[in-house]
Amino acid sequence: MDESGSAPIFPNVRTPEDVFRDFRGRRAGIVKALTTDVEKFYKMCDPEKENLCLYGLSNETWEVTLPAEEVPPELPEPALGINFARDGMAEKDWLTLVAVHSDAWLIAVAFYFGARFGFDKDARRRLFTMISNLPTVYEVVTGSGKKQSKPANSNGKSKSGSKPSKKPNSNSKPAKQPLPKQEEQMVKEEGGDKDQAYLCGTCGGSYSNNGEFWIGCDICENWYHGDCVRITPAKAEHIKQYKCPACSNKRSRE
Repeated sequence: MDESGSAPIFPNVRTPEDVFRDFRGRRAGIVKALTTDVEKFYKMCDPEKENLCLYGLSNETWEVTLPAEEVPPELPEPALGINFARDGMAEKDWLTLVAVHSDAWLIAVAFYFGARFGFDKDARRRLFTMISNLPTVYEVVTGSGKKQSKPANSNGKSKSGSKPSKKPNSNSKPAKQPLPKQEEQMVKEEGGDKDQAYLCGTCGGSYSNNGEFWIGCDICENWYHGDCVRITPAKAEHIKQYKCPACSNKRSRE
């Protein structure tokens, strides 16, 4: 039983870290819909169709479909009828509106799972801390999130204004960000420096010096997995100034 004396709907067989991984996957899918896949997403939200919802799936994909028919639904439902507003407002404003509702839905799903699995006060706080450590969908779509400092390159100069590097320099330090307790403990156990942990602007994954390809945006100064933004090291060789999907879409609509 939890502090209220009520038994959880299901046994506590999952941890806050499990629910956070589900949250991060769903969030990554929604971010892709509103940035990398925005043209496809826009076309699927036809106002001539019935009430449509944007769903983020835990495998980092997304879908636009009708809401579930069962009452009550298995999970909280996203905002209903996002397609009806598509042609009634500027595209930028519409995407921002969808982003805001998506953030609310992601939080609702995460804490719905928290209630189902009987999370206590400390578990809920740990889950909220991990979620808060990621930029919101709204911040990613609008570029209004707090800028992350870029690591310096080998000659000590900032990457901004220069050719994008292939990946963050392992000797550089990004902006300090609070880590969830478990992640911070893992960093300490592995002998790393928690100041070296920072997040992909798309999937929210932390950087680890394992040879993974990363690229930094010269506009918003966020870093991304190459796979998340579909940039390979070979492509990066020919890019003089890299713009992430969110910045590219933002500038094209202005």
